[in-house]
Amino acid sequence: MKLALVHDYLIQDGGAEKVLDVLHGLWPQAPLYTLLFDPNSLPAFKGRDIRTSFLECLPLGRRKYQWYLPLMPTATEHYDLSGYDVVFSSTSAFAKGVITRENTLHICYCHTPTRYLWSDTRSYIEELHVPRLIKLMLPPILSRLRLWDRQAADRVDVFVANSQTVRRRIQKYYRRDAVVIHPPVDTNRFSISSEPKKYFLTGGRLVAYKRYDLVIEAANRTGIPLKIFGSGPVEKELRKQAKSHIQFMGRVNDEEQARLYAGARAFIHPQEEDFGITPVESMAAGRPVIAWRRGGATETVKEGLSGTFFDEQSWEELADFLIRFNERDWNPQAIKAYAQTFSRKRFEDEIQVFVQKEWEKHQSNQT
Repeated sequence: MKLALVHDYLIQDGGAEKVLDVLHGLWPQAPLYTLLFDPNSLPAFKGRDIRTSFLECLPLGRRKYQWYLPLMPTATEHYDLSGYDVVFSSTSAFAKGVITRENTLHICYCHTPTRYLWSDTRSYIEELHVPRLIKLMLPPILSRLRLWDRQAADRVDVFVANSQTVRRRIQKYYRRDAVVIHPPVDTNRFSISSEPKKYFLTGGRLVAYKRYDLVIEAANRTGIPLKIFGSGPVEKELRKQAKSHIQFMGRVNDEEQARLYAGARAFIHPQEEDFGITPVESMAAGRPVIAWRRGGATETVKEGLSGTFFDEQSWEELADFLIRFNERDWNPQAIKAYAQTFSRKRFEDEIQVFVQKEWEKHQSNQT
């Protein structure tokens, strides 16, 4: 079985790239096709067989890749995948649109149907920091991309969703069913700490939809210590909003992140995510999660065992939860044991068995 991996683009480090790293570990001989690759942002991928598109040759292709959004479908379709038995795409945007031979099996691990084309189009345009003229030009461009995206979904033989939330979106927007295999979390790098817990924790990529502003406002009003890790486009605004008892930790390495999780009273997850790796990381460190009852968190956080939910996405309700929170109500060992159900080993076993089974089924259908 000759296999190729396809990913949207390798420009920034995120949850999808962590999944891709694990997939490439399972099939290290597989070439990796992607629109763009920035080795400085993703040093872990240096030295691998990465094959990029013609977008790499365009001016500022990596730094201003958003400029070339209308060309990305064409660039994706230009990959030569004729020599592979199985193509495994990892995508939240374009990679599912690759063109394969009629006897090639295309499995798509879908992190979500493209959010700026379907569920989040309006907020995507509103939150863009671009001139008004460009915002006015975007809707017709996105409409054309939406048509292509829907057609691209028909090229996939088998969909795998990273959560039930994403499975429902695939059913709604693509009219296809999907098998759910939760993504891998490196639970083994986290440990339980017996040190006193003095702060709440939140963090990740600092973007508007993640609603860190609600967490900051709740901490501002209550005076409860809060630490925030990560960086992103709204970091400057968040820092202006925060009072002096709120600490911004910036980008942290794996060791520092693990220490932050282990030392927190609880991790706050105020957004809707397709899956959401950070709550699972917190649980792997034995710390409970306070999450908005939407999206992937409803599948990863077990209420009463590993965390609790608030129902209104407002600073007022969150502040109430923070004031009433008592860390003595939680069992760190039980939380960590539950987090192991989302481990890297579990993902590797599930995905390998799934791919082999689908390949055997595909072969039998060819005869």
